Amino acid sequence: MVSHEKDKPWDTPDVDKWKQDEFKEEDNVSGQSFAEESSFVTLFPKYREQYLKQAWGDVAKALNAHHIGCELNLVEGSMTVKTTRKTFDPAIILKARDLIKLLARSVPLPQAVKILQDDISCDVIKIGGNLDNKERFTKRRQRLVGPNGNTLKALELLTGCYILVQGNTVSVMGPFKGLKEVRRVVEDCMKNVHPIYHIKELMIKRELAKKPELVNEDWSRFLPMFRKRNVARKNKISKKEKKPYTPFPPQQKPRKVDLQIESGEYFLGDRAKKAKELQEKRDKQQEVTDKKRDDRNKGYVAPEEEHRKNKLRN
Repeated sequence: MVSHEKDKPWDTPDVDKWKQDEFKEEDNVSGQSFAEESSFVTLFPKYREQYLKQAWGDVAKALNAHHIGCELNLVEGSMTVKTTRKTFDPAIILKARDLIKLLARSVPLPQAVKILQDDISCDVIKIGGNLDNKERFTKRRQRLVGPNGNTLKALELLTGCYILVQGNTVSVMGPFKGLKEVRRVVEDCMKNVHPIYHIKELMIKRELAKKPELVNEDWSRFLPMFRKRNVARKNKISKKEKKPYTPFPPQQKPRKVDLQIESGEYFLGDRAKKAKELQEKRDKQQEVTDKKRDDRNKGYVAPEEEHRKNKLRN
């Protein structure tokens, strides 16, 4: 009898084969500490210094529960996490690295601590280098947030992830499947694809997943197909009228000096020139003043009334 065909009394239908059990200290069969110390360092911006200083006690408490050491350096503006002699989980140092990365990106501590759970992952999406125009970047980032944060709330509900837009990055926490969906929406939003199209698609997929008869079928026929409607418009080229051909060149325009000689201004002295310029300036000012006065007086002119005949006198 082949070995794989033997009865397996422990393999019952109620067993969840995809469940990830928590890694406990007794799971470390060797019982020995790690051969080398692993550490990660993350820099944080200046505006996060005050918050991290207040919350660092709680951060150290959460990491000590997993036997991870931590250090806050306010001089260099950095956070460090490292393994200790008591650390038994080899993957917890990577979770601790993600924790300080999220704290540096303005994620509040009560939310960031959830990354230490096995079923929670995180992703920090960079959106700053996608666009050169700062105004366009700001508009598309605001489009991702939506009015009163409604677009972001809809994405959080549909993907089961926590999303925070901060500066040039988008911090996401949640299940791995949801992280992939959020990254696709964020990157497409920066490429001028509105998030509402992805939200509609996610809503349809959510409803289709509830129907067991469609589990093994292709869903592409149910999903909406959005096409670009804005066609590139060509600039109107103004056609120049063709003038009749003449073999003679056009008449030469008079120079400025020639015009001054014709008017006699060329032979005037400096004082006379200045007096003439001043007089022209005053005439122009007087013309503008008269025009403004006439516009003001228009409101006081009585309209012409129609002459009505009294029918009783006839």
